[in-house]
Amino acid sequence: MAMTLPRRDVLRGAAMAGIGAMLPTGALAAEAMPDALAAVAPELRAGAKQILAMVAAMPPITTAYRTMRSGPIPPPATDIPYREQRIAGATGQPPVTAYVINARPGTRRPAILHTHGGGYIVGSAKASIAPCQEIARQLDCVIVTVDYRLAPETTYAGSVADNHAALQWLQAQATELGVDPARIAVLGESAGGGHAALLALMARDRRSVPLCAQVLIYPMLDDRTGSTRSVPPFIGRIGWDAPANVFGWQSFLGRKPGGGDVPAAGVPARVADLSGLPPTFIGVGSIDLFVDEDIDFSRRLIASGVPTELVVTPGAFHGFDAVAPETGLAKRFTAAKIAALRRAFGADA
Repeated sequence: MAMTLPRRDVLRGAAMAGIGAMLPTGALAAEAMPDALAAVAPELRAGAKQILAMVAAMPPITTAYRTMRSGPIPPPATDIPYREQRIAGATGQPPVTAYVINARPGTRRPAILHTHGGGYIVGSAKASIAPCQEIARQLDCVIVTVDYRLAPETTYAGSVADNHAALQWLQAQATELGVDPARIAVLGESAGGGHAALLALMARDRRSVPLCAQVLIYPMLDDRTGSTRSVPPFIGRIGWDAPANVFGWQSFLGRKPGGGDVPAAGVPARVADLSGLPPTFIGVGSIDLFVDEDIDFSRRLIASGVPTELVVTPGAFHGFDAVAPETGLAKRFTAAKIAALRRAFGADA
């Protein structure tokens, strides 16, 4: 007899599958768990233990990332429509696959261009359908999640071009999708947050698509983290670590990260001028590997005159909201994200 799981359990399973695809190296052994857990908020420790156990059983990401790409895909909801869409790529680039969620012709609703996480080397838009459906349900918006090309087969120039092509398509098809072109935001988690930041910068520089917000969830913004810039030993131990970060950035950039020859076009934190970007929300955990770079990016946005909200969740690790969504910390974090999108869309938070 088939069993129907509650929606929150389906989403939590999807989150665990997604985190499993992004886990780093397997280098953190089970006996190191107590020390790794010391800085974790008590209510998040059960989820942290799950991640640590998974990591200990996995091969290094440097050799297993291609295998990780074929991980389980969470089942989409049946009450929020979605479809696969092929989009013309940028000039000289191949077509882009995306998934259009909750389109409704004849309306003028807000929209989100979503870019998935995965360290720039794993993850997929298809695995993002179910969690994006949940956001679309809460906000009554359209979401286009992009299956951008992954590194190292494609470096930043190709994947950023994929996302920009999808953003332009979303704006051009606003009427057919039921979208208000004045209310388009970008959203991404982890490497997807890095992609969303790069996309906002490209849209600004090319004056292509005006954005009402960029919402960056523990975004991967700076290639120097873990390569030429170290972090305290209790940071970046769970969910995504420094060795994995170096490999992800090297794959994405096509060169060794942290050096003086790294192009700013591939690294949001290296872009000198952050003025003119849309209102920004950045959320991160206090023991996430990306906490320092995310705080610094927020500070620079504020100094550039960009309305910016920063949420730092104490004792939270990378992906904590996905693996422990029922905890109070995760609920408050997610509520802040949704509230930021509501404000960007012109609704009361």
